[in-house]
Amino acid sequence: MIERLKKIKERFDELTKELMDPAVLADMSVWQKKSKEQSNLVDIVEKFNEYLKVEQDMKDAEELLKAETDPDMVEMLNDEFYSGKDKLKAIEEELKILLLPKDENDEGNVIVEIRAGVGGDEAGLFAGDLFRMYNMFADKNRFKVEVLDENIVEGVTKDVSFMVTGKGAFAKFKFESGVHRVQRIPVTESSGRIHTSTATVAVLPEAKNVQIEINEKDLQIDYYRSGGAGGQHVNKTESAIRITHLPTGIIVACQDERSQGKNREKAMNWLKSKLYDYYQSQEDSAYAEKRKSQVGNGDRCEKIRTYNYPQSRVTDHRINMTIYSLENFMNGDIGEMVKALTVADQQAKLAHIEE
Repeated sequence: MIERLKKIKERFDELTKELMDPAVLADMSVWQKKSKEQSNLVDIVEKFNEYLKVEQDMKDAEELLKAETDPDMVEMLNDEFYSGKDKLKAIEEELKILLLPKDENDEGNVIVEIRAGVGGDEAGLFAGDLFRMYNMFADKNRFKVEVLDENIVEGVTKDVSFMVTGKGAFAKFKFESGVHRVQRIPVTESSGRIHTSTATVAVLPEAKNVQIEINEKDLQIDYYRSGGAGGQHVNKTESAIRITHLPTGIIVACQDERSQGKNREKAMNWLKSKLYDYYQSQEDSAYAEKRKSQVGNGDRCEKIRTYNYPQSRVTDHRINMTIYSLENFMNGDIGEMVKALTVADQQAKLAHIEE
């Protein structure tokens, strides 16, 4: 590992010099490429420099111990040496995680689809609650949320799809795929019995720049009038679009924009994302095996989390973590859970590599 880190540090230093080269500065595309490569190495190099400093401090303490006779100084130097040993061990673990292969989608945007599951209207109300929760979480991270399509009937959310844009959006949402279960007394329940309802969440990386060939002959495109809020405009123009990919049966619909052209562009990007996810999971056998070593496989049939209102707790079943502050969680304070899931995923990857 140390030799690999030395090579990374050497490459980082090379890039630092190259970025100051007039020839590189004159070519913006080359400069951006090298700058991005350097940026991807910053965290590793900084942590490795910390490792080297602690290692040098230990060597200095060891060298001074050879000539030191004062008992107090000997004790102090011994403390410095052994505390340095503990620090090195901790830094090594951090470096192992930093050296893990990065998910190429982590820094990009994300598309989230929420659908009401079992439980009738209560499931729809819960789907709406999840949408509100993710909106507030996105806002706390300074991400932008754009609704792509929604189906709300008499205040009950049947399904809603939205894009979250901002650096690192996918990394923050990628562990939300699966079945979310709620246990609470529905507002329509007069007897006060606790009901269990579900909503499914699917998370897709935006595949805007992915090279996926889509044959126009494979598409069925329908235009229709937008529904929902939006004033008189929604009932007068057929700006909404629904695209069906005939070979796979995948359907996307977008009514967010007033312009038919913009809705088509968003819908096509969304379709690319769904096809990217579809083909990756269908054709890459290693993909499924890799997912098994991580926090969860992200299947929509997998129950990942329970929201228990009477006990004010939320439990993630993949990592057996419970947070006893459901109100705050539903108000978008899900960062602690997201961080724990990320750490668990990293540890699972490490264990898989070391097997």
